[in-house]
Amino acid sequence: MMRPGEAFDKAAKLLGLDYPGGPLLDTYARDGRPDAYDFPRGLSKNANFDFSFSGLKTAVRYFLAKQPEGFAAEHRADLCASIQEAICTVLVDKTIRAALMTGVKTVTVSGGVSCNSRLRELFTGQCARAGLLLHLCPPHFSTDNAAMIALVAAWESTHEGLSDGIHDDIAPNLGF
Repeated sequence: MMRPGEAFDKAAKLLGLDYPGGPLLDTYARDGRPDAYDFPRGLSKNANFDFSFSGLKTAVRYFLAKQPEGFAAEHRADLCASIQEAICTVLVDKTIRAALMTGVKTVTVSGGVSCNSRLRELFTGQCARAGLLLHLCPPHFSTDNAAMIALVAAWESTHEGLSDGIHDDIAPNLGF
């Protein structure tokens, strides 16, 4: 299963953009057409709330492989906008549907991907239409999850020592 931040970064890499690619992809997408290319929306047809973007990365890779040299650079804005739309629509649609089905009245959006301008725009519009209260974390507080975990670890190691149990066996894929 590929998560949204990873999808942004890997798609950006396929387009020849530097890492981290998500913010660069967002920047280029502002000048592009989100409907220029029809990339897959991972698990969007499923009635559940799961999502994965592995198929999107694969579709972008194969699509670009069929194009002439220089295509990605020449069509960068439209490619970025179309990729961004594929990711953002799945996240927003499934979140809104989950809120409505469960009776939740408030949606909160945070984390590194929440800085994406299109994601924020779609959440704002769809939450308003659905009558849901939306809380968007300010971008300067929306960092990559790995950065947040590293910050806590750094604080723990310099202020109070390591937390109890830190020496236990680690299961990095627990729950996935």
